[in-house]
Amino acid sequence: MSKVVYEGWMVRYGRRKIGRSYIHMRYFVLESQLLAYYKRKPQDNVVPIKTLLIDGNCRVEDRGLKTHNGHMIYVLSIYNTHEKYHRITMAAFNIQEALIWKEKIELVIDQHQESLAANGKKYQSFGYKSGRDNGRNGSSSDQESQFSAAEDEEDSQPDLPRRTTIGNGPPDSIFDWTQEISDLSKHNTNSQALSTKHWRLLQCQNGLRIFEELIEVDLLPKSCSRAMKAVGVVEATCEEVFELVMNMDTTRFEWDCSFQYGSLVEEVDGHTSIVYHRLLLDWFPTFVWPRDLCYVRYWRRNDDGSYVVLFCSREHEKCGRQPGFVRAHIESGGFNISPMKPWNGRPRTQVQHLMQIDLKGWGVGYASSFQQHCLFQMLNSVAGLREYFSQMDKINAPPRIPVMVNLASASVPARKGLKLQKSGNHYRSQSLDQISAYNKKSLLDDSDDDEEYQLANGEASTTILENDVRRIAIEEEPKDELDLSCFSGNLRQDDSENGRDCWRIADGNNFRVRSKRFCYDKSKISAGKHLMDLVAVDWLKDTKRMDHVARRHNCAAQVASDKGYFSLVVNLQVPGTTNYSMVFYFVTRELVPGSLLQRFVDGDDEFRNSRLKLIPSVPKGSWIVRQSVGSTPCLLGKAVDCNYIRGPKYLEIDVDIGSSTVANGVLGLVIGVMTSLVVEMAFLVQATTTDELPERLISAVRVSHIELSSAIVPKLELDPPE
Repeated sequence: MSKVVYEGWMVRYGRRKIGRSYIHMRYFVLESQLLAYYKRKPQDNVVPIKTLLIDGNCRVEDRGLKTHNGHMIYVLSIYNTHEKYHRITMAAFNIQEALIWKEKIELVIDQHQESLAANGKKYQSFGYKSGRDNGRNGSSSDQESQFSAAEDEEDSQPDLPRRTTIGNGPPDSIFDWTQEISDLSKHNTNSQALSTKHWRLLQCQNGLRIFEELIEVDLLPKSCSRAMKAVGVVEATCEEVFELVMNMDTTRFEWDCSFQYGSLVEEVDGHTSIVYHRLLLDWFPTFVWPRDLCYVRYWRRNDDGSYVVLFCSREHEKCGRQPGFVRAHIESGGFNISPMKPWNGRPRTQVQHLMQIDLKGWGVGYASSFQQHCLFQMLNSVAGLREYFSQMDKINAPPRIPVMVNLASASVPARKGLKLQKSGNHYRSQSLDQISAYNKKSLLDDSDDDEEYQLANGEASTTILENDVRRIAIEEEPKDELDLSCFSGNLRQDDSENGRDCWRIADGNNFRVRSKRFCYDKSKISAGKHLMDLVAVDWLKDTKRMDHVARRHNCAAQVASDKGYFSLVVNLQVPGTTNYSMVFYFVTRELVPGSLLQRFVDGDDEFRNSRLKLIPSVPKGSWIVRQSVGSTPCLLGKAVDCNYIRGPKYLEIDVDIGSSTVANGVLGLVIGVMTSLVVEMAFLVQATTTDELPERLISAVRVSHIELSSAIVPKLELDPPE
């Protein structure tokens, strides 16, 4: 068997005969002579779905960025020139992973070429080829021969260079301001391109240098500003910055204060697209109409690892003028994202954002402050990028699946324009909801000929085994509701919003748990329904610590046992001069055999400590308490001492909060202000493998404004001799 060079989960991308694209998750394995993919991680003697022999005649085409039902993916196409119709098209949700695979495959091809050369055999030259002359340096992601195939359907020419990409370079209307020397023949329609741009430092603000182009004002329309650019340093990789710049999803609100709404109008190729963009400008909004844009966006990756994104306005039949908006015009704009030397082991990137825009409108030419204010607001997005990455914990941050809303997918008439809602925010949320619903429907369609498991709700996983499907179906079945009238605790239940010294069942959707695809992209979903019913809560106190409270006569656990139900008892022990215990009783009719919850109940203490998870939340309370408690999930068995007592029909978990110095310190802060707090807690068993995902809550509770004086002294039965 050949040595495995690289392997991992990637997206299988292609088009069916009717023209619709599809994306599936597949496990790809690159060996020294073979590229193959499987439905799941391969075991011994597993036959792959498809294979491709890797030799010196193979080609790797970087097909750029594709959009499938809102999901943005970076596509690679690998094929052999001697087998025109046999190719594998793979993709990734982030460009870093796509570049790694491209590099690994090219390395294997290079090794075969070296072997052929050593044996004195003829082989083709695989140097970089610039394709059409576009007046710029050679790029690893900006060219493809005019004969190159689209997706998996057309054949390729045997004389193509191995490192080719889709796209014919930037359209003629786009001025590439990132080049130090302009190609005069390509931009003879724009007088600004007849000479190299010269810049003057205008001011420094928000840690950015703001430059203004030195150009004669007479050459510009009265309402058009000079080109201005912001230059700043962002502590992130070029790929991370590039992905944020290309996205038009809700994440853009976190770093671009001039962004209101964006959507994809048309995808020309993997590097060129038409984009609709609505600006959010706060300059006298009562009197000044809002602005929107329709522009062509082109991007490429240079050989030095930098990224260039260029903008230029363009009219499009599917993106007509919108009522209530003034259509602004971008003369030139975009981003230049360049790598810098790391500082203290942290990556650094220089980001240049240029914009030359004509905001149009009858009064703009007479209010230069309006032009300048709007330009500064757009250029400040570089500072937003810097702050976004400086405040993000990269260790715990889950990878994102980039999203681009498609104008056609959002059910918007193509020629009549958008029907605007009264509020821009309402329109945005409506469009995102529509595209989400559309994605869910389209991604659940039947698979293609190789019976690949399609991406459902963005969830990617291996094929679920038959017994796992049966187990999940049993857990999801609506169960007969328990008769809760027979259960009672000394802390009263009150479902009203303003209840005091009481508890109620918390909404599971308030908590985020691991999704089915967590193993691949660290995504989380709303928890939803509980596995067990919270039937009673006891609030107890004593001079000593109270262990094994489920032995109490007529407590909820004993009542459930008499009825043949199973109980999970969580005893949160609060140390102090007076010891307190808050006891939660979770009840179900029976445990599902083979389920994660059943394995937790019947497992050993080591397994339980590694799986029992608590998700806290403080909806109401002082700021310092909310910051101290937080909402980060915690493995209870790793943070504090937990004692597990297995009864015939129950499992009690005694959680000694005082065993942790940190937890004890937070508890000391909370105890003093308990009457002013509303606390929510969700309990669950952590899932770590694909067959255990998605996670399900055992249950969740909300306790409101608890009074210490309401606790009672329990009468505990003596433990029977062993």
